[in-house]
Amino acid sequence: YHRNSIQQLELPQRKAALIVPAFETLHYRLTFPKSKAELLSMLDMGSLYTFSLISISPHWYHVWPKGHAPTDYAKWRTATVPYRVAWQPDFEPYVVVRRDCPRYDQRFVGFGWNKVSHIMELDAQEYELLVLPNAFMIHMPHAPSFDISKFRLSAGYRGCLETLREEFHQDLSRRYGAAALKYLTAERSL
Repeated sequence: YHRNSIQQLELPQRKAALIVPAFETLHYRLTFPKSKAELLSMLDMGSLYTFSLISISPHWYHVWPKGHAPTDYAKWRTATVPYRVAWQPDFEPYVVVRRDCPRYDQRFVGFGWNKVSHIMELDAQEYELLVLPNAFMIHMPHAPSFDISKFRLSAGYRGCLETLREEFHQDLSRRYGAAALKYLTAERSL
């Protein structure tokens, strides 16, 4: 499906990021759905959720809908063709892009801002953000990573991440000028 979408959307000739809608389960064992219809049935039955949870332990989770909300899951349910979505703060979808797209910013290793900064950079370079109507992935539960634990427990880690975010915004402003102001404005309004 991805290969056909890449050809049909002429991805090699255009600046586009193909968004693969993300779902998740709290079950450690799951029969992966073979179709969108099967996935929607599992979603309606409550064995899958739209991706917005950050698991902390098997018994507690924190909801973070901003990361994938711009995907517009309600639209995806009935979509039959790819549709464009707009960048929003903290958007961090899983994407398929050309090899020559901007690389992840290496400042953001571990937990925090790797996908967010990548999508901001793609948006700054005027990549279209296109949601694929028949693609999906499922995040399975797992133990918290070492890096997310450091983020949660260390004020120093969070402070360093904030400094790196500010540097990243400054770099975007230098590279893209006034077009990058929307990212800084969005950050400040949060």
